[in-house]
Amino acid sequence: MMMMTWKQKQKLQVGRRKRERRRREKEKKEPLRPSMIKNKEKRSELHAKLKHQKKLEKRAKAKARDAALKKALELGEEPPEKKVPRTIENTRELDETVCKPDDEELFAGNDADEFGPILNQQQTPKILITTCRFHSTRGPAFISELLSVIPNAHYFKRGTYDLKKIVEYAKKKDFTSIIVVHTNRREPDALLIIGVPDGPTAHFKLSKLVLRKDIKNHGNPTGHKPELVLNNFTTRLGHRVGRLIQSLFPQDPEFKGRRVVTFHNQRDFIFFRHHRYIFETKEVKKAESKGKKDKDGESENVPEQKTIARLQECGPRFTLKLISLQHGTFDTKGGEYEWVHKPEMDTSRRRFFL
Repeated sequence: MMMMTWKQKQKLQVGRRKRERRRREKEKKEPLRPSMIKNKEKRSELHAKLKHQKKLEKRAKAKARDAALKKALELGEEPPEKKVPRTIENTRELDETVCKPDDEELFAGNDADEFGPILNQQQTPKILITTCRFHSTRGPAFISELLSVIPNAHYFKRGTYDLKKIVEYAKKKDFTSIIVVHTNRREPDALLIIGVPDGPTAHFKLSKLVLRKDIKNHGNPTGHKPELVLNNFTTRLGHRVGRLIQSLFPQDPEFKGRRVVTFHNQRDFIFFRHHRYIFETKEVKKAESKGKKDKDGESENVPEQKTIARLQECGPRFTLKLISLQHGTFDTKGGEYEWVHKPEMDTSRRRFFL
């Protein structure tokens, strides 16, 4: 074993001091994080401490915000502006095709498009619903629920008929739209909506299907015409898809039935929900003033009638995503496409098309 000289020992000590000094300077600049600690108990202790500290800071900010609002209201000043949280929706990429309220060209084209006669109540919607050639076990259950959602909808067995022949038959029988439920591995996975007689044809991917029987505390819809709610279809393409969906339903809802059908677009996923309004009258005990007391000397609790409104889901529940929109009726070979989704379009999480 080699003996170290005095100079070598001095160099080692100087090196250790320098390393220690660098470590301390680094700790001063960068705060200690739980991931820096190897000991599990100390790491979890620091994590709990930091979490509690964040909670206290958040509470202090909320108190300061409430105090500022109260002070502004007392002085009659304008309250401070509420901070809007940054989300993917409000930081979406700029799109030139977003519809504006003063877009005269868009509203002029509404009356001239394929959906004009139905949406102007000159024609009553009449829907033909069919399946692909090999339908599944859940397919008929889904179709029976679609028949209860869409008024004036009729189901026809596909058999071995070609889709072009079905379109011709629908034209002769004055149907306004065709819905084809496509299934794969015994599960509905796509919807094809064809406008009759002039199109367009929209192909949607269908996912997250939940039937009525699987929804907890579900309601049973009545035969009244539902109220239709379309949310967040902001671009030219979204406006066209929204009008296609709107053409499936009558434009004179019967509010007496308390039914509402919602198509909510969020990040190009269209969420479908079917609800009914429920109005309940509940008794709420209201204590009278201190002066009024009964014979025994106890204050009276007078029951008060209060009407509470809530929503009850009727089902089904599913999500749609647009795959393509085609001019005219269904034609895979010579059809002209207005829009087709391609994988190379998904360049950013903040880029939306509907």
